[in-house]
Amino acid sequence: MVAFGGNALLRSGQKGTFSEQLENVEQTCEQLIPLIERGYNIIIGHGNGPQVGNVMLQHEAGAKEFGLQAMPMDFCGAETQGSIAYLIETAMERVLCRRGIDRPVVSIVTRVEVDPDDPMFMNPTKPVGPYYTEEVAARLGAESGAIYRKDPKGRGYRKVVASPEPKKIFNIGIVRELAETGCIVVTVGGGGIPVVKDGNGHKGVEAVIDKDLASALCAKETGAEVFYILTDVPKVCLNFNTPEQKDLDVMTIAEAEKYLAEGQFAEGSMAPKVRAGIRFVALTGGECIITEAGQLDNPSCGTRIIR
Repeated sequence: MVAFGGNALLRSGQKGTFSEQLENVEQTCEQLIPLIERGYNIIIGHGNGPQVGNVMLQHEAGAKEFGLQAMPMDFCGAETQGSIAYLIETAMERVLCRRGIDRPVVSIVTRVEVDPDDPMFMNPTKPVGPYYTEEVAARLGAESGAIYRKDPKGRGYRKVVASPEPKKIFNIGIVRELAETGCIVVTVGGGGIPVVKDGNGHKGVEAVIDKDLASALCAKETGAEVFYILTDVPKVCLNFNTPEQKDLDVMTIAEAEKYLAEGQFAEGSMAPKVRAGIRFVALTGGECIITEAGQLDNPSCGTRIIR
C-alpha cells in the first residue's frame, strides 16, 4: 500500500494546472518502479486537499455568476477522486510503457463508512476550501450553517468540517482481488467519500477522512505486507528544522507514541502519518515506511515503524 503525499500532485509555488499536476504525478509514478521491480503488487491511496478547495471555488463561482447549485462536500470528494485517479492512471501508463512493464492500472471511486456518532462531528476541526475575510466568512456561515474559523497563521477564515474515523471501505474485497492479480489499484482517494448508513443504503456527509488513516485501513483489509507513506522529507525527524534535528531510521510503536505525546510531530503534517503507521503496524504486525518518493530505489530508505 502506497499513500501519496500532497507534493505528488501539487508542488509549492505551483498553480495546480492540469499539465503541472500530470507532470508531478508522472515523476512520482516513475519513482514507484523500484517497488514493482522488487515484486510488489501495489495499491495507491492519495490526498485531494488542494483539488477539493479548487472545486469548491468553482462551484461557488458558478452559484454566484450563473445561479448554479453548489455541490456538497461528498460530491466534491467524488469529483476529485475521479479526476486525480485519471491523472494517476494516465501517468502510470506512460511510465509502465517506457519500462516495458505490462501491468493494468485500475481506479475505483471509493466510499468509506463513518460513524454518525463519531465525536469529531461535534467538534469539526479540518479546514477545507479557500480563505475568506472575517466579514465574508460570517455571511457564508449565516447563510449555510457551516462553521468558519480563523487560520492560526493569519491568512483569513476557512470552513471547517469533521474528520471522523474510517470504519469500512466499500468493495475492499474487489480491491484485494485486483491487486493480487497484478493490477495497480487506485482507491480511497482523499480518504474516501465519507458516508453514513441511511435506511437501506448510505448517504454522504460533510466531512473529510484523513487519507493516511484510510490508507492504513485499506492496507490492513487487503493484507498488505508493507505500508509506504510518501511525504516531502526522506525520514521522520525529532526536533525538526532546528540545530538539534535528528533523523530516525526506526521507531517502535512505543517510541512513536512517546514522540507524539511530546509534540515532536506537527499536526496537519507528520503527526497523522505517524498515527496511521502506528495503527497499521499494531493491527497487522507489518511494517510502515515513511519517506520521500525519490528514496524508494533504496530498500532501506525512510523511517520504519515496527512493533
